[in-house]
Amino acid sequence: MEGAGEDVPDNANEHCPGTESEAAGKSAACAGCPNQQACATGPKGPDPDLAAISQRMSSVKHVILVLSGKGGVGKSTFAAQLSFALAGMDKQVGLLDIDICGPSIPKMLGLEGQEIHQSNLGWSPVYVEDNLGVMSIGFMLPDPDEAVIWRGPRKNGLIKQFLKDVYWADLDFLVVDAPPGTSDEHISIAQYLKVANVAGAIVVTTPQEVSIIDVRKEISFCKKVGIPVLGVVENMSGLQLPVRDLVFRKSSDDGQEDEDVTREVMLKLETLAPELLSTLACAQVFYVSGGGAQEMARQMRVPFLGRVPLDPRLSRAAEQGKSCFEDSPSPSGLALKGIIKRLLKAIG
Repeated sequence: MEGAGEDVPDNANEHCPGTESEAAGKSAACAGCPNQQACATGPKGPDPDLAAISQRMSSVKHVILVLSGKGGVGKSTFAAQLSFALAGMDKQVGLLDIDICGPSIPKMLGLEGQEIHQSNLGWSPVYVEDNLGVMSIGFMLPDPDEAVIWRGPRKNGLIKQFLKDVYWADLDFLVVDAPPGTSDEHISIAQYLKVANVAGAIVVTTPQEVSIIDVRKEISFCKKVGIPVLGVVENMSGLQLPVRDLVFRKSSDDGQEDEDVTREVMLKLETLAPELLSTLACAQVFYVSGGGAQEMARQMRVPFLGRVPLDPRLSRAAEQGKSCFEDSPSPSGLALKGIIKRLLKAIG
């Protein structure tokens, strides 16, 4: 919209009252607007709690949002391993999980079954290490299999409570794992964090176009609400694993039976070409039709931070709630180290 204020989305209807107006999503001008539902349920007007959020966030040097356009792209895995890596650099790190309906961070940090405690300073995060604290709705659920069936206002209320009531103390980095898409939670976090030191957002995608289509929307959202895009990460970018970890199978002509021939293949490799056992086997799992995340980032004029391959050791680390950087270097661990190095350089 020409002449629109900073709280009026670019794709809003004419005479939009603004996302922070009491009439947002409810006035006659809102009829048919693509943002109507989100605006109707989002927080309105000058928020009296912003002062409390500002005070809490004043002790956080850098807030990093981890976003994705589509679910299942490894966003939470990236957020967890980013937090492990930063803590491993002796930084004071907090990880805030605002994926209200799908909180997977407690599992990925090895904190299942933990509970939140309160003190006179506020809610206390659950700590993995002395310098890595975590907050998630997952710690509040009496049954981990229980579905969280909440409407927008209740989700927004919990996000606000996390920001104003959790006592993080002094942090170098607060990593925020957001749900996929551009829903109520994203509008809320963008509004609430206007009073914080937001370094920007990392957007995670997989290589195929069906994911990248939605990532374009996520980047557009960040630009509209004034959140800097620190860069795009292409996750699950091909499969890489050592040849010695491969499993070989031989199918029957009718495809009904599989015979495991791994032992025979490995014996031949050890005899005829032992040097191949230490090489990496690589394969493109997803069909990439549009140039992948790097080309999309170029078109959208945002940084491309790098690619992380599919790697069984990264998957194992996430399942076990551990850092993928603890053991010997893996393809995904090396890729993540390079991405984090570029990320810290961008933040400065």
